[in-house]
Amino acid sequence: MNCIVCHAQLTASDYCPKCGCNVKALKKVYALSGLYYNQGLEKAQIRDLSGAITCLKRSLKMNKLNIQARNLLGLVYFETGEVVAALSQWVISKNMMPEGNPASGYIDKLQKNANRLDMINTSIKKYNQCLEYCRDDNPDMAKIQLKKVLSNNPKLIKGYHLLALIYMKEGEYEKARKRLKAAARIDKTNTTTLRFLREIEEQTGRATNLDSRFKMKEKEVEKQDGSVVYRSGNDTIIQPPEYREKSITNTLVNLVLGLLVGAAALWFLVVPAKTQKINQEANKKVVEYSDKMATLSAELDRMQEEMDASTDSVSTAQSQIEQANTKASGYENLIKAWQAYREGSYSTAANAIEGVNAESLSVEAKSMYDSMMSEIGSTVKSNYENEAASAMESGDYDTAISNLEKALNIGEQDSDTMFNLAQAYDKKGDTENANKWYQKIIDEYPGTDTAQDAADYMQANGGQTAGNSGDDDAQSGQSTGEPVTQDGEE
Repeated sequence: MNCIVCHAQLTASDYCPKCGCNVKALKKVYALSGLYYNQGLEKAQIRDLSGAITCLKRSLKMNKLNIQARNLLGLVYFETGEVVAALSQWVISKNMMPEGNPASGYIDKLQKNANRLDMINTSIKKYNQCLEYCRDDNPDMAKIQLKKVLSNNPKLIKGYHLLALIYMKEGEYEKARKRLKAAARIDKTNTTTLRFLREIEEQTGRATNLDSRFKMKEKEVEKQDGSVVYRSGNDTIIQPPEYREKSITNTLVNLVLGLLVGAAALWFLVVPAKTQKINQEANKKVVEYSDKMATLSAELDRMQEEMDASTDSVSTAQSQIEQANTKASGYENLIKAWQAYREGSYSTAANAIEGVNAESLSVEAKSMYDSMMSEIGSTVKSNYENEAASAMESGDYDTAISNLEKALNIGEQDSDTMFNLAQAYDKKGDTENANKWYQKIIDEYPGTDTAQDAADYMQANGGQTAGNSGDDDAQSGQSTGEPVTQDGEE
């Protein structure tokens, strides 16, 4: 241990022999780091990996230069399937102590087995994709991918947890229990595993046994054919009986048994190797298929974007075509109106000019429009008023309002048209706009019968007139048109 001030070698004294700094606290911190490391090592040996990670993190918090604790933390991470976290710890350890560091060997083993490392990286990517499937409410795809992930990385505890959660959401508690028991075999005291198992027990009313069904209890000494058998846990120790000479028959029987045992051993060694090779090839094909599916999915997304862009372009073009057709129709109606106007057929010209939108015309066309409107405006206005009267009779107040507003925009406004517009709003139930037009009649045509009628309707609607138009002297004035009765008939 070195002094943190001058880096001199420390002795048993609580003070640095070189600079005299008090290093009692430093020694205590280093001792705590070693204590937590020993606790983490004990927990890792009994597969309490979660507890081991907690203790080793505390050890590194006390002394980040504790190479043994960092290397062991990497091994524990690797055992839980967290390969990236394990590599991070080993790389940090190697940078702190480049020479004689076991972490270099761990890193080299992973780098030499490129296929295994690629498979682990692929499994992590697929696990992240499974999380996206769950967020998008697509649990079926998530289950399929998680099974592939766990076949490639069977120690990934997070994968077992996510798959168990999906099964629990679907009510398949026994399948979820099976996945959580597999996770418990990797990490016996993982709090997430135990919490999920407790919830499953509450839902099913059945406890979960995490002990292996083949676990054997310690038994007393048994004697079979003169031999003594000691059984302790999973270990069986057989003490042979005292030596005695065997016959040729026994020798041949033992030879045959030896051959059978050898053949069985050969079978159990060769067949798993072939099975493993077949599984590796199948996993490789699954990975290739998944990659192709991902590529096709990306290509499909790109084509969908192009199709959406084309649809937007078509919509824009259609909108422009409709605008052009409307403008062209307006010009055609303007030409028809002009020809009828030149021929002296004002009624035909008025009908044609109604289909012209003056706002979309050019300066020259607007001049023609204004010239004709000065002559046939009264006819056009009369047409709008007639159409409004027909709409009022049929109860189509929106059409009546539209035609009356067009009539008001032609030439000078008159009280009759304004009153009819107010009546249309009133019968439609829009008393606010009706009262606005009633008030405008009262303001612009005071003392007329039309103003008096407007005031009466406005008061009936609950409105307050801005001025008094109901005295007897004002009623003797001349109106600009014939009054309209309450039924809307002239």
